[in-house]
Amino acid sequence: MARPAASLATPLRHAADRWLFRIGAPEPAPIRLGQRRIYVLPSAAGIGFAFALLVMLIAAINYNLSLGYALVFTLGGSAAASMVHAFRNLHGLSIRPGRCAPVFAGETAVFSLLVDNPAPRRRPALRLAAHGQWSAFALPPAQESAVTLACPALRRGRLALGRSVLETHWPLGLIRAWSVFVPEAECLVLPTPESDPPPLPLDAGGDADGGRRAREGDDDFAGLRAHRSADSPRHVAWKVLARGGPMLTKEFAAGQERALLLDWERLPAGLDDERRLSRLTAWVLAAEREGLRYALALPGVRVPAANGSAHHARCLRLLALHGLADAAVEDAA
Repeated sequence: MARPAASLATPLRHAADRWLFRIGAPEPAPIRLGQRRIYVLPSAAGIGFAFALLVMLIAAINYNLSLGYALVFTLGGSAAASMVHAFRNLHGLSIRPGRCAPVFAGETAVFSLLVDNPAPRRRPALRLAAHGQWSAFALPPAQESAVTLACPALRRGRLALGRSVLETHWPLGLIRAWSVFVPEAECLVLPTPESDPPPLPLDAGGDADGGRRAREGDDDFAGLRAHRSADSPRHVAWKVLARGGPMLTKEFAAGQERALLLDWERLPAGLDDERRLSRLTAWVLAAEREGLRYALALPGVRVPAANGSAHHARCLRLLALHGLADAAVEDAA
């Protein structure tokens, strides 16, 4: 009976979130924490403190202790004041999502949220939570700070930050003030590259040296790039170096250029989809590292041969979203 109860608790919790905290689709930035978005309740320590005050009040009444009354009401007033301070510690904050760099499946996605404190006072003892992870921080007066939250990325695809909580127990720990929100923040989780992949299929595009001829030919000058230790000294741009510039290497374009083809259909038949994606990811990383021009062919989509950061990012994104619900949108783009 425990398993059906647990499966029923999750949708009930989501329904309660939507009803109590107005949780639904991701909210456009900036997310401002106004009065209607902040909730205040006693913490566990606050409940224990209230019980202790009740016992002290009963003792003061029983023994008619005027100092006992003074102590109870002083402590009770301090607890009531802490409720106001906890609320003000969150009120007026503005939140917008920052950038989250892509990670490989099994690694940790580091989300960044930019929290703006418009008030000329410090906001101490704040905590941000999502995916069961917590990050403590404080905000200086009248400044915007980046708050990072590390979340495990277990599967490839899109990892949304989702339901997030910003809370504080300041100043006495007796009151918990919190706000729930869903920022438009997500991280692209790439397939884990194969740890020991086969060599690049240099003959898949026709000629094993095709990609290499395009960057090391001796026909036409094509430009300059950063120097690598394996480059020939005769290709170093010595004039640039003599003028105090960085060490660069001349690139020459050959007339007949052949590109590397990374083709899903040419992989061994015994590989399942995830292992195919893992191998193609490793090959894309290797081809980009070697400076080769490469094309990527997946079922239903083909990326023309190119190289560079934009081409590299597009191929990895297609591999990350292959077969998922939102892959069609990426393919069309």
